[in-house]
Formats: sequence, structure tokens, C-alpha cells
Amino acid sequence: MKLPEKLAEFRRNFEAGGPPYNAPAWIHEPMHRATAELVASHAAERALKAGDRAPQFALPDADGRLHSSEELLARGPLVLTFYRGVWCPYCNMDLQALQEALPQIEALGAQLVAVSPQTAANTRRSVRENKTAFPILSDLGNEVAQRFGLRFTLPDYLQDLYKNVFKNDLAVNNGEPSWTLPMPARYVIAQDGTIAYAEVNPDYSERPDPEELLPVLQQLQAGKA
Repeated sequence: MKLPEKLAEFRRNFEAGGPPYNAPAWIHEPMHRATAELVASHAAERALKAGDRAPQFALPDADGRLHSSEELLARGPLVLTFYRGVWCPYCNMDLQALQEALPQIEALGAQLVAVSPQTAANTRRSVRENKTAFPILSDLGNEVAQRFGLRFTLPDYLQDLYKNVFKNDLAVNNGEPSWTLPMPARYVIAQDGTIAYAEVNPDYSERPDPEELLPVLQQLQAGKA
């Protein structure tokens, strides 16, 4: 089963109140409303697109080691995914799918990194629970996400739901009080810093299959031959 189908199946089960979440039915209206408002804001349309220059960055992994885009691009094209946090099951399924595709990505000469606003402790948990062999970098306050045009602030009613119903206080999980997140996004950045592929979706429950990345990487590899 491909990633979009897995995510759709999970969402159907979650919204039906199935295990392991057994969520009450009333929570879905504010969650749907927040997504609809983000879609209507056209924020995703203002994010960086294919053909744009990717901003440079240097961010730490869970062990505090800095990874710079300059260093990563010196080794090959960069697959960059923006990840909301270990508390998000859709994001975890996305990371797991990318991990499955990692051998194909690396065989095409590319690097893969994820970027998340969460603290180092939560990043270590992400690595452990999703068994990732690629770096997950901490973007405190979503500053790099903002430069890609991905950062948004959760509406007050959704902050209340996260904090008081899901017991997910982003001010604690992210180590800063902004209550911002990145829209889930996936980029392929060519070695000259140009964005070759961009996929940004304001609906966090939808992600493309990692197979979509492979033709882009093949094209970049062919261009070097």
C-alpha cells in the first residue's frame, strides 16, 4: 500500500473513533475547520516553488551536530522534508515511508533530511520510534520553515484542543511559545541551490508517495552525466 492510501485509511479509522486513539466525535469539527481556514488563506501558494532559490540554513540534529545546506549540497541533491513533530501520526507515517525509500534516494546520489520545530529530546524520540537513518534537524521557532514560506500559527481554538484534550502543549514540545508549525512540505534542491521539486499541502493528512521524488532525482543525476 502506498503512502497516500495508508494515510487515508488511518484518517478513516481515526475519524470513526477507532483504536488506538478512540477520539470523541466532537473534536473533528475544529480540526477540519482549522485545515479549511489554512487552505482558504492560500498560504501554500505563497511557499517556495520549483525554480525558486532555496534559502541556506544550518540546523542541529538531536545530538547537537550542525548540518548546513551548503555541506549537504556539496555531496549531492538534497531531499528536504518538513515534519510537524513526533506527536503527529501522519508525519510519522511520512517519515517511515521516506525511510523505506532512502536506499533509492541515496542510490541516486541524494541526501535526505527532515526539519522539525520540536526539541532535541523529541527529535531523539522521532528517530527511535520511526527508525530513521537520516538526520532530523531542529528548527526552533520554525525560522527556516518561515524562509521557505511554510510557517503558520495555530488558531486559538486549535491551541486549546491540542493542549487540553490531546495534552500536546506545543510550547513545551517545541521549547518556545509561538504555537507555530510548518505546513508539511517536501523539496528536492539541486546542487546549485535551485528547487527542482516542491510539494506543499496545508492539509497535514495528505502526503505524496516518496516514489514521486525518484524521477526528479534521476533527471538531476542524468544532467550531471
